Amino acid sequence: MEIKEIKKLKLYGFNNLTKSLSFNMYDMCYAKTPEHRKSYIEYIDEEYNAERLTNILTEVANIIGANILNIAKQDYDPQGASVTMLISEEPVDKDLHQEAVVCHLDKSHITVHTYPESHPDKGISTFRADIDVSTCGHISPLKALNYLINSFSSDIAIIDYRVRGFTRDVNGKKFYIDHKINSIQNYIKPEIRELYQMIDVNVYQENIFHTKMILKEFDLDNYLFGTAKRELLSGEKKKIKQRLKKEMAEIFYGRNIPKVKV
Repeated sequence: MEIKEIKKLKLYGFNNLTKSLSFNMYDMCYAKTPEHRKSYIEYIDEEYNAERLTNILTEVANIIGANILNIAKQDYDPQGASVTMLISEEPVDKDLHQEAVVCHLDKSHITVHTYPESHPDKGISTFRADIDVSTCGHISPLKALNYLINSFSSDIAIIDYRVRGFTRDVNGKKFYIDHKINSIQNYIKPEIRELYQMIDVNVYQENIFHTKMILKEFDLDNYLFGTAKRELLSGEKKKIKQRLKKEMAEIFYGRNIPKVKV
């Protein structure tokens, strides 16, 4: 979606504002047996391996108009993967020494780390992906917001956006933000917003924006791994649904929910 700049600022020198977009994406399922849990972890590791994640981050760089300087990727044993991509607003100089490339890390980079996990207690398995898109200059990570949400199709997304530093116009006046925003939701497509319940916690004077998203619709079929809904008794379905919804609520609100005694 369009990034609305503040009166097309005429800058003195380079735009020194750092814009950082961070995600915690969560997906979860019910995997009844140890074999089901093992299969779920293997599925996630294959679906979001380092190669696939690299392709996703490469597309993010294309969307925001960044140039890729360097890529480091790793699949971990027994599970999980990481990719770090250094990027710049300016075209890449092929004659740069390696140490010159590394110095861009604190300015513009894209990273992703995955955390598949499973626990025998109550049969809940969870996949978390942490993503950071940090840019310095005119390019904005907000342009990749919808693509990233769609790429992970998460049950829950917790998103932070912050603008740091300042830039100057030609008259020397400092600007601490160069575009209009009052919520991350401004940049999420309506068709995506319709799918999620959202909560904002924003600190406008500090240019800090926080949005939490959780899917509105719950269909048990979408959360069973290795078990079909028709194989479950009515009482089992109810218990599994309660466990999954409790897990989702705890992650969304960031606190444990005590068991209610009847």
